[in-house]
Amino acid sequence: MNAMTLSKPAKIPVTILTGYLGAGKTTLLNRILTEKHNQKVAVIVNEFGEVGIDNQLVVSGDEEILEMNNGCICCTVRGDLIRILRTLTFSMEEGKVKFDRVLIETTGLADPAPVAQTFFMDELLSQKFQVDSIITVVDSKHVTRHLDGNDEAQEQIAFADVLILNKTDLVSEDELNKLEKRISKMNPAAKRIQARNCEINLNTILGINTFDVTRKLEIDPHFLEDHHDHEHDDRVSSVAFIETKPLDLIKVEQWMSYLVREKGEDLLRYKGILSIRGIDERIVFQGLHMLFSGHPGRKWKENESRLSELVFIGKNLDKGELERQFKDCIANDPVATTTK
Repeated sequence: MNAMTLSKPAKIPVTILTGYLGAGKTTLLNRILTEKHNQKVAVIVNEFGEVGIDNQLVVSGDEEILEMNNGCICCTVRGDLIRILRTLTFSMEEGKVKFDRVLIETTGLADPAPVAQTFFMDELLSQKFQVDSIITVVDSKHVTRHLDGNDEAQEQIAFADVLILNKTDLVSEDELNKLEKRISKMNPAAKRIQARNCEINLNTILGINTFDVTRKLEIDPHFLEDHHDHEHDDRVSSVAFIETKPLDLIKVEQWMSYLVREKGEDLLRYKGILSIRGIDERIVFQGLHMLFSGHPGRKWKENESRLSELVFIGKNLDKGELERQFKDCIANDPVATTTK
């Protein structure tokens, strides 16, 4: 009679999605969530700032979407990450939820190393989860200005298992070749994928099991130590606003045009959901530096509070001035708010 072999239950794979501000992480996340892969995904979204916008930009479905904000996932809210993952573990063991993989979308100012380190330093998490890969989305148009003086952008590329060179349609072939050469010197081991609007084959980034601790220790010899020095550029701050009164679309457009023209270089990332007088849909806008886009999203739900929520992340931000400009966008006749 043959002895029965008991195999250990498979660990839940974790994909860490990183990349500098505005590179396209949320776009990629939405592609993953809308793809027909028949998997239950737990999504953890982290933001830099006191108002959460990214979770509203993530496609909603059967996924478990959890949000952390007011800090960097590798700094002040790392304890929250551990608590969320432990809660997911206990809920799964009790049969309350079931999920096949975890996706962590970090803030654009995060060093991915401490995020991955979490799964090695916490005993319970190391038993239940396994880091599958670190995916870094690179903004081919703007990344070079960040690589020259930004530690986070360099760390995100250096620690990546896969580098997605996004927005290739915004650069010339010569510029793209120069970027490829520079990035390959920073991280020759990472797989590189060129993309427009993060349109990629998801089989190239999910379930690839490319995270190699030995390789990470070569980059950061202190990777497995229970501390990690990580400093942000103290010139970078976030400013957030919430307004219950409807806004005037023309005033908003004029304000955005002014900001892009006069402050674009200092605006690393700006995004929001707007409630516009006379419009049934939420207006979604996103931008980085001189690039700005806005479009109608889904309709406001009947019992939903119609709020305008904005976040600016950048250098040399004057909160008082931005707030005054934002308040100037409030519709003069807020009573005539929206059509039904």
